Amino acid sequence: MKMDFPQVDLPLEVLAWTDVTEDILNIYKQSCRLQACIVAICTEGYMKASINLLDYEIRPNDLITLLPGTIIQFKEKTEKVRLCFAGFSSTCAGRINLIKAIGDAYPKLLELPVVPLSEDISKYLKEYFTLLSHVSCDDSFDMDPELSEISLQAILTSVRLIYRKLIVKNDSSNRKKEICRELIQSITEHYKEERRAQFYADQLGISLQHLSTTVRQVTGKSVLDTIAYIIIMDAKAKLKGTNMTIQEIAYSLNFPSATFFGKYFRRYVGMTPVEFRNG
Repeated sequence: MKMDFPQVDLPLEVLAWTDVTEDILNIYKQSCRLQACIVAICTEGYMKASINLLDYEIRPNDLITLLPGTIIQFKEKTEKVRLCFAGFSSTCAGRINLIKAIGDAYPKLLELPVVPLSEDISKYLKEYFTLLSHVSCDDSFDMDPELSEISLQAILTSVRLIYRKLIVKNDSSNRKKEICRELIQSITEHYKEERRAQFYADQLGISLQHLSTTVRQVTGKSVLDTIAYIIIMDAKAKLKGTNMTIQEIAYSLNFPSATFFGKYFRRYVGMTPVEFRNG
């Protein structure tokens, strides 16, 4: 898979800051693809950002959730901007099935990566980010991988509950986003059995050409890349977070053999499953 954006990861398994200013955000003035998982809250100011090639406005108490693979670019700001955030490296995020952790909120999250929070919920998350910042910035504290995973799971559970209560308006004038949301929902339900783009076009009751064109216009990705993203995320979690053999993982994802799975994994990750597991 062609990687046409610079890849950005975090130097630590967990990294949290309570006062991220525009000086740090300038790093993302050019489009880049995140390898890490980052959840942030705007605490001051107003700015615009491009997330997966779509523009969003970010205001105080807005929650920004960026999963691995997200294409991000911070654009103009109209006043001083501050964020607090908790980030988890690709190594940490790779040990967790993020799709499973986010659950039925995943389609909404992809469509709306920026959502407003109530004052109370915003305060609770900020306090948790503050706790993580104390831990991650303390050189004398050794952040155990299990604790890192629990922290990520806790934040993703909060995100899932926030999005579960979120009502997404069905805008008839924007059928394209609705199709993408339905596609993601279908993939999360069937990816362990089906990897064919035609299957998902049939599920949605539209032509493959229509589906392919729509997904490309909205997300910048192909249908097959969208399917692969979810499959690879599950595979990474099994490779890093379980003792399953490569063959067992292959069969769990409906690949005919470990060899076929290995070729598929290498195509999208750039290394074999064994190399990823041992890395």
